[in-house]
Amino acid sequence: MTIGDHLHALYRLPAYTFPGPDGRTDDLPPDPDAFAWRISSDVYDAEEDWTEAFARFCAAVDTTRVRAVIVGAWQEAYDTDSSAVVEALLAARDRFPALRALFLGDMVMEECEISWIHQTDVTPLLAGFPDLEEFGVRGGSGLRFPAVRHTGLRRLTVETGGLPAQAVRGIAASDLPALEHLDLWLGTPEYGGDSEAADLDPILSGARLPRLRHLALRNSEIQDAVAAAVASAPVVARLEVLDLSMGVLTDEGASALLEGQPLTHLKKLDLHHHYLSEPLQDRIRRTLEPAGVEVDLDRDDADEDHDDDGTVWRYVAVGE
Repeated sequence: MTIGDHLHALYRLPAYTFPGPDGRTDDLPPDPDAFAWRISSDVYDAEEDWTEAFARFCAAVDTTRVRAVIVGAWQEAYDTDSSAVVEALLAARDRFPALRALFLGDMVMEECEISWIHQTDVTPLLAGFPDLEEFGVRGGSGLRFPAVRHTGLRRLTVETGGLPAQAVRGIAASDLPALEHLDLWLGTPEYGGDSEAADLDPILSGARLPRLRHLALRNSEIQDAVAAAVASAPVVARLEVLDLSMGVLTDEGASALLEGQPLTHLKKLDLHHHYLSEPLQDRIRRTLEPAGVEVDLDRDDADEDHDDDGTVWRYVAVGE
């Protein structure tokens, strides 16, 4: 599976795409604070750079009222990182006093496959916008996320086909006392996802995340190892939602999860896109559903390939 749809909303606001260079800007919505504004260029044969589109946006919209910005495609995103985008946003930060949500890299497969999107060090955006409550980024190639402290961030999402280990460690070492929702797509080594379950230890301890209630560690080729680590993780006791979906989760990992600490306090356990046997799925349901836990065991398109030599190939939900 690849990314086929742009974000429909951000910060609970519906997405609105700012017109391109040939579009009209004289009939824009009169209430800038009612939408998440998507600003985009074209990846191929762009008529204008993303920074030019952003300049037009700043001239046409009352940016002092804008609460959410979605950065879409930038020119040659498959070969050009997001540095210019980050610099443009930071240069304009004084014009966005109400900004509370920012997503960087909302591209679908026709524009740029997720693992082709070139990113950069995105943490200056957190330093530059201390009032951000939601921050998301798509694309792992070149992504850097050194440890930061941010006292307002409540939701952090990093979507990749391969999340570099150094970025995982940086996120894990960050001090985010207000964070309630953390969603990491760990990916596969083929696309740069070279982290190990041990890299998640600071997250799983929960020491720097006192308010975390929703933890998603998903889309991982090492999902069994992640599940085993989660089974004894102190942070789980305070969670409402645990999401280990979209990865290569087999009976080994799910069994370790069930044999660890109780999960009956959860509101939801999301394991969709998995490789679990029917008996193991039944065991999960019997263990959790009577306690009122919503369990998602949809297999989606989690298919297996078998070589003539008996090798079994399993895949994460989003890789390319």
